[in-house]
Amino acid sequence: MNIYPLLRPLLFSLDPETAHHLTLKLLKLSHQTGFSALSRAQSTEKPVSVMGLNFKNPLGLAAGLDKNGDYIDALADLGFGFIEIGTVTPRPQPGNPKPRLFRLPEHQAIINRMGFNNLGIDHLLEQVSRSPYQGILGINIGKNADTPIENATEDYLIGLRKSYVPASYVTINISSPNTKNLRQLQQGDEIKHLLEALKQDQLKLQAEHGKYTPIAVKIAPDLSDEEIGHIAGLLIEFGLDGVIATNTTIARDKVQGHVHANEAGGLSGAPVKDSSTRVVKGLAAALNGKLPIIAAGGILSGGDAQEKFAAGASLVQIYSGLIYRGPELLEDILKAICK
Repeated sequence: MNIYPLLRPLLFSLDPETAHHLTLKLLKLSHQTGFSALSRAQSTEKPVSVMGLNFKNPLGLAAGLDKNGDYIDALADLGFGFIEIGTVTPRPQPGNPKPRLFRLPEHQAIINRMGFNNLGIDHLLEQVSRSPYQGILGINIGKNADTPIENATEDYLIGLRKSYVPASYVTINISSPNTKNLRQLQQGDEIKHLLEALKQDQLKLQAEHGKYTPIAVKIAPDLSDEEIGHIAGLLIEFGLDGVIATNTTIARDKVQGHVHANEAGGLSGAPVKDSSTRVVKGLAAALNGKLPIIAAGGILSGGDAQEKFAAGASLVQIYSGLIYRGPELLEDILKAICK
């Protein structure tokens, strides 16, 4: 039973950030009372092995919805094949000033400039330790806003070391447009230095813990074909385990004329679909099967998910689509891909 169509008008009458927190609290309450099982997608079984991990199905929740790991069990009730929490930073930080979240309903889109607001990695890991969730859990890590960009690698290494054991995989977020200069980590020698350091630490941690935790890198939809090829080459060179394509876009061509079109931040939802798919296709050609691609961006239907798989993805993730369609989106996608 999907009650989201009844709740959505109420939620959309509220400030977006208020609605976000209220929705998660309602979901948690539904989980605690057993009611959320009624919204669970029915077609949830399509096992797939990616990055050496066994997923019950290839549909995941993208990072950003549950930044602090406070709602893992409630979200798991919906039928996801995997859940990614974060982005989390070494130290707690408030993020950017409000308002920082905007709906564009006519475009099935969202603009956010949250700025990695989170309670810090120690809080997130405490939540993970309390959760009975046994599925695939990704932990998405970033740098603190006040960490100079030249010291960013140290923040990522802190995140990797702390999350290495509890995470099924770790995502390196170097593509959010909402932390100053962060995206330059995707370019030139900076990404080379970062990837090399992460890989060296991963191998040390593997030897220390007797566990191999894959590392995926999340990239932007605004990269040129040349930049996509460059990143793909480095991912292969340093032996990274996966790539997530993509984060939000800074482009506004698909939403011109909307009252919020010129708000700073990352645009997600339907308008990013084509640019995200372009990056997936570019990566697939450049990687030639050497690394799996996790596709995210503009997936609002089963057909959208199938398009990502056709472009070369091994897994898909959703976020903004949930805001507009609710749990029925999982059912739609899983019916399409679990045939």
